[in-house]
Amino acid sequence: MRILVVGAGGVGGYFGGRLVEKGEDVTFLVRSKRKQQLEKNQLVINSVKGNFSFQPKLITKADQSETFDIVLFSTKAYHLEEAIADLKPFIGEKTVIIPLLNGVAHLALLKETFSDQSVIGGLCFIETTLNENGEIIQTSDADRLVFGELGDPNSERIQRIADAFSGTKADFTLSNHIEQDIWYKYSFITVLSGVTTLMRAPIGPIRTSDGGQAFVRQLFNEVVETMRAFGAPIQDGIVEKQMKAMNQLSYQMKSSMQRDMEKGSQIEGDFLQGYLLKLAKEYNIETPLLKVVYQNLKVYEQMLSI
Repeated sequence: MRILVVGAGGVGGYFGGRLVEKGEDVTFLVRSKRKQQLEKNQLVINSVKGNFSFQPKLITKADQSETFDIVLFSTKAYHLEEAIADLKPFIGEKTVIIPLLNGVAHLALLKETFSDQSVIGGLCFIETTLNENGEIIQTSDADRLVFGELGDPNSERIQRIADAFSGTKADFTLSNHIEQDIWYKYSFITVLSGVTTLMRAPIGPIRTSDGGQAFVRQLFNEVVETMRAFGAPIQDGIVEKQMKAMNQLSYQMKSSMQRDMEKGSQIEGDFLQGYLLKLAKEYNIETPLLKVVYQNLKVYEQMLSI
């Protein structure tokens, strides 16, 4: 199958690179600046699961190409509309789009732009960053990409996609309940990014500090209550599961939003915490900690513009 990866950063570059390493036909849709960097330095993955470097197949929005079978949509949420415009020439009638963005708001726009049939569910858990040379650095074992149909979980096409994704060094997992998985990840990353950016610390010192466990749990409760009011497919006992997962993270684990803030980059606060605050207001849910988290993010964004 011909696979197009939108972006070649820490997410798209890593998972796309692992597929290339296996032998799949993968092309990367990138910006001109990133294209020049990759043409000069190759796409380099430095990982605890094994290093890999190669000269990737690259296209930009200016290129007109034939359509692809699978698209891994790995851009940041604040680049969503621009990336959709870049992607349009490469989408055919049978192209399957797998979005790996954080949150849920992007699904409606992708379906509206392309079609319900074109979009399936996707998410990933990975801790990566780009160094000053544009190399992908992965320092933990976390590299799980989950995908699945939003309709028939056992469709013929999803089995073909699963076959294409199998046999790599990354963890590609086919899910029969992808909507539930998406909301699970949304709640988890909202809290993880929220507390690490608020405290300016990795998760370890936060959870071991006096009152840290209670703070994280209360924030989880606010997020889950808001999601339930909206009617999201939330698991029973999700807060306990999330707390257990949070406590199993490495002591030095940082959220991607925290890493973005440390670099002075844009962040996805409006698409994660901000979106949930709108739902909380709509359903009259009190979320005092979530408001504090979001206010911290808005102050950071204001400081960026000064």
